[in-house]
Amino acid sequence: MIDSRRSLLSFDWWVVQKRMVYLLISALIALILAGGAWAYVWKYGNPFKNIATTTNLPAGARFISLEGDVRVIRASTRETITANSQTQLYPGDTVQTQADGRARITLADGSTLVVRPNSTVIVRDNTSGDDGHKTNVRVAVDRGQINVRTEDQPEGTRNVVETPKTQNQLAGQTGASFGVNPEEQTEEIRVGAGQIQTTTSNGEQTVIHAGDYVAVNPSGTLGPKQKLLDVPVAVSPRDVERIFVGANGAANVTLRWQRPVMGTPTQYRVEVATSPFFVAEGKVIERDQLVATEFNATDLRPGVYFWRVRARAGSGQMSDWSEPLKFVVAPQGTGDQVPVNNLSAQYLGGNVYLIRGQAPPGTTIRVSGRETLADSREVFQLQITAAEGVREAIVEAHDPQGNRSQYKVALSRGG
Repeated sequence: MIDSRRSLLSFDWWVVQKRMVYLLISALIALILAGGAWAYVWKYGNPFKNIATTTNLPAGARFISLEGDVRVIRASTRETITANSQTQLYPGDTVQTQADGRARITLADGSTLVVRPNSTVIVRDNTSGDDGHKTNVRVAVDRGQINVRTEDQPEGTRNVVETPKTQNQLAGQTGASFGVNPEEQTEEIRVGAGQIQTTTSNGEQTVIHAGDYVAVNPSGTLGPKQKLLDVPVAVSPRDVERIFVGANGAANVTLRWQRPVMGTPTQYRVEVATSPFFVAEGKVIERDQLVATEFNATDLRPGVYFWRVRARAGSGQMSDWSEPLKFVVAPQGTGDQVPVNNLSAQYLGGNVYLIRGQAPPGTTIRVSGRETLADSREVFQLQITAAEGVREAIVEAHDPQGNRSQYKVALSRGG
């Protein structure tokens, strides 16, 4: 006969033992995790220490676009970081553009700040009230050049640009540029639209209106107002135009531009470079003191070039540079067809289409004034905007040997 009491006691003892084993294992795991966490904090610091600070920070100024090397020096840590589209700028932060750098920034009052190459700008203030009014924006130009464009400004809004020798309050709907040359200790203020109220470090005050140019001399005194010398309008070669070499394997390219709309120029300066930023090592041609509105650039070998022009007035005032235009000097070609396959157009909405296809790697594809390159997989795609009512697009294909072919692709809004 089996003793039922003995069996029951044995069963209860076994249950207690399993529970103890589980508890011991759990305690051991907890100790290992705690030890690992302590070791991480000892080596790397508390990973949560900045959460409260980050959460409570207001929205900073943001980069709309970036080109080349753009850096940000954080005011709180003096750490230098490479800027990207997610980088926010807070009061005290410094933006530095290198020779190939350019940045477009939007600020709390909706104004836009363009930082040109080789420039240093500090964001002094960028705050907005809870109701979106009484916005304070203040930036300081330490060196280089910036362009500022303000929007409508509600009552209580202030947008101020500082330079080493001036403080400038911008009115609404104002477009102006500020240049600082620390080597010569001179500054320039150009107002294309609206007006600014300027106060110098000497206490001199003036209002600079649209169409005015003012220089600031090394002593901090404002020069006499001059009529603003506008930017010459580059005409040809057109942007992304292709020019073919002659029998000698080089091309002569005539650069043409129009006189500035405002101001009276006496001379022009032209530059041609292999870089859109016109860095020193990339400059091919620099020609100054030109009187005519054209210049013949000779002996250009096959390659990609950029050109720009600026004007000079008799007073010595220099205009801003025109926006760089790109042109391509290409070989004459061997007469071969440039193959493009699987050409299609996908309708995206409005008058916008996505052109896709296949071509040999390095083939330049141009459609509706835009261009791209076929990649290493022999694939390309290009988004275009067609004119109203247009139902087909011309696709131009250019290979590195100078051959060119044209294709047509239907622009259908069907599914």
